[in-house]
Amino acid sequence: MRMLPRLTPKQRQKANALIKRLCANYDGGNCLVLDDGEPCVCVQSISYSLLCKYFRNAVLPAEPMLEANILGTRLDRCVSCGAPILKKGNRKKYCDRCAVRAYKKQQTEYARRKWAESKNRG
Repeated sequence: MRMLPRLTPKQRQKANALIKRLCANYDGGNCLVLDDGEPCVCVQSISYSLLCKYFRNAVLPAEPMLEANILGTRLDRCVSCGAPILKKGNRKKYCDRCAVRAYKKQQTEYARRKWAESKNRG
């Protein structure tokens, strides 16, 4: 059986602020998903455990620092801009914004190299 991550009081405070700001299912302290005709309190906002899958998968990734602290994953910096990135493996080295730029730059260099090679042949 897998143990649920436990939040410290400071992490819970930050998580609750994140829930109120970004969770699509949060409505004035109640959870729309759990609503079956009667309002039901948002379980993630009252718990010190990481219970809500929607929060874990959709809301928490908006704050990489908090996610890394709660889940105990590695947090690194983007080699281009220095922004914090959540590394789940050993290959990621750019943040999402810089990754697009780096990919386009690599593709441009590849195209130039191939073009130069084709010019040298003919």
